[in-house]
Amino acid sequence: MPESAGGSGLFPDAAKAANLLKSLTHPCFSGCGGKHTRVHLPVAPDCNIQCNYCVRKFDCPNESRPGVSTGILNPEEALDRYRVVAGRIGRPDVVGIAGPGDALANFKALKETISLIRAEAPGTVFCISTNGLLLPLYAEDLASLGVSHVTVTVNAVDPAVGRRIYRHVNFQGRRYTGLGGAELLLRHQLEGIRRIRALGLVCKINIVMLMGLNDGHIPAVVEAAKEQGADLSNIMQLIPVKGSFFEHLPLVSRREIMMMRKKCESILPQMYHCRQCRADAAGTLDQDISYTLNSGAPEGREAGTGGCVPKFASGPEEAPLRFAAASSKGYVVDQHFGHALGFYIYEYRNGQVSLLERRDIPQYCFGSEGCHDHEAVFEAIAKIVGDCAGLIVMRIGEVPRFMLAERGIKVFMSYNYVSDAVKAAAAELIEAGKAAVP
Repeated sequence: MPESAGGSGLFPDAAKAANLLKSLTHPCFSGCGGKHTRVHLPVAPDCNIQCNYCVRKFDCPNESRPGVSTGILNPEEALDRYRVVAGRIGRPDVVGIAGPGDALANFKALKETISLIRAEAPGTVFCISTNGLLLPLYAEDLASLGVSHVTVTVNAVDPAVGRRIYRHVNFQGRRYTGLGGAELLLRHQLEGIRRIRALGLVCKINIVMLMGLNDGHIPAVVEAAKEQGADLSNIMQLIPVKGSFFEHLPLVSRREIMMMRKKCESILPQMYHCRQCRADAAGTLDQDISYTLNSGAPEGREAGTGGCVPKFASGPEEAPLRFAAASSKGYVVDQHFGHALGFYIYEYRNGQVSLLERRDIPQYCFGSEGCHDHEAVFEAIAKIVGDCAGLIVMRIGEVPRFMLAERGIKVFMSYNYVSDAVKAAAAELIEAGKAAVP
């Protein structure tokens, strides 16, 4: 007789079929984010490995990336947050636990959170993210809890590559470094993927593309994940974080990411719509309402949408559009809003992009201790870019994005060449302007 899938009461094949059906309304696994909603509950502060690209010290709304949360919740608080989100947008399609540390390094809190929400909303779809170190140990527990989707971040399947990405690995009271740490992590990742797939859970692999480190190695990672049964892979851009070991690593352009995804598409299906969400994200992938939940933004006004009216007139001739871009040298959009010391100002007219000038701005954010009371600084920045239809940044938090939207400045997040980013932003505003004409 076939073995049952953990304590779920389903045999592996039946569990797999049931979980694949749940993928249809999962914003990450469904093929496009669309209108499907999720809420991330930040109940997992601890992590058991140190990646050279990761710094989790920023806990302010200005940091919008994985590993960041405005606060840490205990399971009871997480249940309350779930209720608040459900009250605002309806019952979320998915409840995720994605940090800000590693979900399985905080298994007690994870288990309690899922159990509380499961008791209140039995049909909830649960998803977790993990580095995979503890996945072999908890695979059956996840199945028993009714977790249907697991994302595992695997950046290398060659320990010689992995040792350059991971600073150390902590396992059962001992710290491993170098090849030993990379080998241990890889062994557990592959075994963990194999086990959850045998139990019928759906598995996605996240890979951070690191130029000069694993960029030529990614197809091998995808191939290895496929051999263990993974369903999907998501190749992501590095988000350079100030203070991390890789803060000066060259950026991967949007074009390079897309080329790598296309290359790997023949191995595994690819995710093309990732937003690299915060650990406390809520709403759809394109409309994160976490800021409005944390700080009480006006009811019915989602961050990034409130009253943003493009500053141009529609007509047969394209009016010039002005954009501010957060770029270190004016070529690539490579800076966070909060870290920028100046914006390059570009004008778009009839398909052509031209550089006008560079404008200095006061720095908005200095980390977790300096991003909570910056009204005067923000007002100064808003005035400096007040003649722009849009602001193009690598990353921005929900607080400044919402406040800029209130002033009619549309925010675009990009990792591309500035000229390409300006053209894409202009096209979106022009299309929106046409749609607004009665």
